[in-house]
Amino acid sequence: MRVIVFFQNVHPFNIQVDIEKTGILRGKCIGERIMESSRTVKKGDYLLIDFTGKFEDGTVFDTTLKEKALEAGIYDEKKEYRPFFFRADTGQVIKGIDRAVIGMKEGDEKTLTAPPQDAYGEYKNYLVQEIPLARLELQTPPEPGTKIITLGGREVKVLNSTETSTTLDFNHELAGKTLILEIKLVSIVR
Repeated sequence: MRVIVFFQNVHPFNIQVDIEKTGILRGKCIGERIMESSRTVKKGDYLLIDFTGKFEDGTVFDTTLKEKALEAGIYDEKKEYRPFFFRADTGQVIKGIDRAVIGMKEGDEKTLTAPPQDAYGEYKNYLVQEIPLARLELQTPPEPGTKIITLGGREVKVLNSTETSTTLDFNHELAGKTLILEIKLVSIVR
């Protein structure tokens, strides 16, 4: 008998797991997740984690937990607060998280400090560029401090604008920052 389990509403995409091939029948099905507390995370495992990201001064910049978002004043009613889904040690998340989850068990919690090289990289001055408005196909200069979408589909921050050009920052908004990450391993799905 072949059994397929569908994981609905899992961030960022749905997963199909063939239970016969994965041997996942040894776990317990709880809601839409397969849980087995004795396993440890290995490279390639699919994971669900809850996390809260903070700056060194303690300011929360992101979380998967609605309560934490409300407490920190960053709650967004358009966002779905649920565990984050990714594959361990495959480069789908920042290096700091990829390394930290290896060896964790379901229910384990960790707080890690991710310096820029283990997070979003160092801030690179050469990624700040002045670009003619015509090249961006813009009729009017964008306001400094806002974000625009480039023709290539990338969201960038506007640093300055004149009548003929705009200065854009192509760095990730967290580049150059050390991040404090509180993570909890919710589930391992193999």
